[in-house]
Amino acid sequence: MTSKEISLQISGMTCAACANRIEKGLAKVDGVEDANVNFALERTKVKYDPEATSVQQLEDKIEKLGYQVIHEKETFDVSGMTCAACATRVEKGLSKLEGVSSVNVNLALETATVMYNKEEVNPAQMMERVKQIGYQLKKQTSKEETASQKETEIRHQTGKFIFSAILTLPLLWTMVTHFSFTSFIYMPDMFMNPWVQLALATPVQFIVGAQFYRGAYKALRNKSANMDVLIALGTTVAYFYSIFLGYEWFAAGQQGMPELYFEAAAVIITLVVLGKLFEVSAKGKTSQAIEKLLGMQAKTARIVRNGEEMEISVEEVVLGDTIIVRPGEKIPVDGIIQEGQSAIDESMITGESIPIDKKTGDTVIGATINKNGSLQVEATKVGRDTALSQIIKVVEEAQGSKADIQRVADKVSGIFVPIVVAIAIITFFVWYFLISPGDFRSAIVPLITILVIACPCALGLATPTSIMAGSGRAAELGVLFKGGEHLENTRMVQTVVLDKTGTVTKGKPELTDVFIVNDMDEEKVLSYAASLEKNSEHPLAEAIVKGVEKKGIAFTSSSDFETIPGYGIRGQVEEREVLVGTRKLMNKYGIHVEKFENEMSHFESEGKTAMLIVINEQLAGIIAVADTVKETSKAAIQRMHDLGLEVIMLTGDNQRTAEAIGQEVGIDRIIAEVVPEEKAKQIEKIQSAGKKVAMVGDGINDAPALAVANIGMAIGTGTDIAIEAADVTLMRGDLHSVADSIQLSAKTMRNIKQNLFFAFFYNTASIPIAAAGLLAPWVAGAAMAFSSVSVVLNALRLQRLKLARRGDTA
Repeated sequence: MTSKEISLQISGMTCAACANRIEKGLAKVDGVEDANVNFALERTKVKYDPEATSVQQLEDKIEKLGYQVIHEKETFDVSGMTCAACATRVEKGLSKLEGVSSVNVNLALETATVMYNKEEVNPAQMMERVKQIGYQLKKQTSKEETASQKETEIRHQTGKFIFSAILTLPLLWTMVTHFSFTSFIYMPDMFMNPWVQLALATPVQFIVGAQFYRGAYKALRNKSANMDVLIALGTTVAYFYSIFLGYEWFAAGQQGMPELYFEAAAVIITLVVLGKLFEVSAKGKTSQAIEKLLGMQAKTARIVRNGEEMEISVEEVVLGDTIIVRPGEKIPVDGIIQEGQSAIDESMITGESIPIDKKTGDTVIGATINKNGSLQVEATKVGRDTALSQIIKVVEEAQGSKADIQRVADKVSGIFVPIVVAIAIITFFVWYFLISPGDFRSAIVPLITILVIACPCALGLATPTSIMAGSGRAAELGVLFKGGEHLENTRMVQTVVLDKTGTVTKGKPELTDVFIVNDMDEEKVLSYAASLEKNSEHPLAEAIVKGVEKKGIAFTSSSDFETIPGYGIRGQVEEREVLVGTRKLMNKYGIHVEKFENEMSHFESEGKTAMLIVINEQLAGIIAVADTVKETSKAAIQRMHDLGLEVIMLTGDNQRTAEAIGQEVGIDRIIAEVVPEEKAKQIEKIQSAGKKVAMVGDGINDAPALAVANIGMAIGTGTDIAIEAADVTLMRGDLHSVADSIQLSAKTMRNIKQNLFFAFFYNTASIPIAAAGLLAPWVAGAAMAFSSVSVVLNALRLQRLKLARRGDTA
């Protein structure tokens, strides 16, 4: 095991206990050998195994514990990479620079994400280092420039392919007519002339194929090998051996017809260029999720500055601007409504198709749609700070990150090319000295075929294309994976632990039941209770007021209002003494309610809070308020059971309420009356039984439990806090997203394994066939190109992935 030590600057520590907490947290990360936190210097030194964990995982752990790692993080565009070996070489080259803590090169996105200490290294030094090893590193361009560059590259590759194909087709024609069963096909004599074939093959070899020579030269100069080395070697041997055979034919007086291999070299180059064209075209489609998210943004904003209304681009909006949003328009940025009311379509964030009523003082999210009222909104988050920008950032980082399975592929690709070259040389000598002694021609064909078919270009695309497509599709379904490793590991979850409030339930109490005593007027009783509760700021009071409002009951004036903490409220309504509260309140005022104990207990057994209403010392009724279960919770938990998952509810509520909720939605086990700081210990207890645990909470008060769990899932509206706190953010506030995330993880990993099969199958299965002399070089070229195309196309299937039916109701 090769250990590595890094130093990370940390902010947010307030005492030595914080340092101890970070040390203990890091010690639990797989691969960490030692962690030493210096509270005075606000710095930690971590000794770890880079094969078992990454710097990103260490930083994620520190952030989950509630602290911040201070570092520079920059993403660059990388050009010139052709295969996984290239990406590995760029990664290793940058990693050797002093001050660089981690590097992640994504071949599919052609990007390099570098975390570094700006006091020790700068981007210019990184660019120079990458240039030395044969590639180009540059600051990331805008999305529009990147799209333009992709289009230019597609046009360039298309032109090269057409030029190459026109010159190669006559050579392919000559090859086809070599077979006895195709002898009837007409073949012009001039195409059989070695000089004509040389004239056709040379531009393909040295103009179209120049890219492979350049790539091979850079690789060999840096004492490594990549796909370009194999193609350059294979086609060059075929080309120059054909010239040698043509010279022999000419020296022998042009007798007979020489067996040339110009067509093998030309067809191989043409097919590889065609494969690259398919690759470039298909790779662009894997980033469609980002393009869709970007397309949701408003392009302009109508603002008021210095009393004047003007229209500006959304990038020019600054904090505090007053924005006018008319009916049917997109809200440009996140903000607070200053004036007006409307229904807002927030389906792009929450998945909820019904518009939400908003009024003055409510928050609104950028890119949501104002349906019917005119609004004045104060901008509170602009640019990269908006909710949508945060979502885009998480998706981009997930698409650019590595899963552990990719590290295995990287290791293989790093040694694959030298092994293949060795196998090809051994095969040549076996044929030349043992199978067909002295027959150079018989020995050279297997060598060329092995060099071509073993190109590892598909290997480098196998994992990143699937992660890009899988994380993009997940974002469309409202699931944000914070990194490739979380996308990979979520599928291994065996137990799902759910917080109750805001997760299984709606998180807001509602008026659920009304029991009226002695034939009293229900409307009057509720009007009195709500008129008094209107003076209170308690959440239960708000629920009663809203519930009575929904029934269309009018309110009346109240006076002499008094809150009695822990008991309830009292006051005068229409000159009548009104009490609303608990049994303790009634005992305090000498009101006997024992005969209605059964009704109270019944409500409480259902997990509801029951309150008694007394008017002029007479019990008038009982009202029940409860945090109601989300409509989708029961069906979503059933989906989890169908996936073989154990479902546990972990809550601070009392046992009776928790059991009532758990029984209603079908939860397997209840752990109740747990204070927030004890939740993490409960998760550890479940893990000690050998279970992989996903904790699902709101991402704020559940942060310690989210950090300890194998996978932390924040359920909610995608706020900054929720996104930062968890490995996975469930944007839609719907427990169906838990099952979605696990299914997406499983299907993405299956797709990656299929891709690795495609990448390895053609190589490993075909090398022995090629070594036996049973495979023509041009067939090898076609198989190699097809492996790359099949990998990309297979990954793109994830973009059309359909999961179990959503929106089932309990």
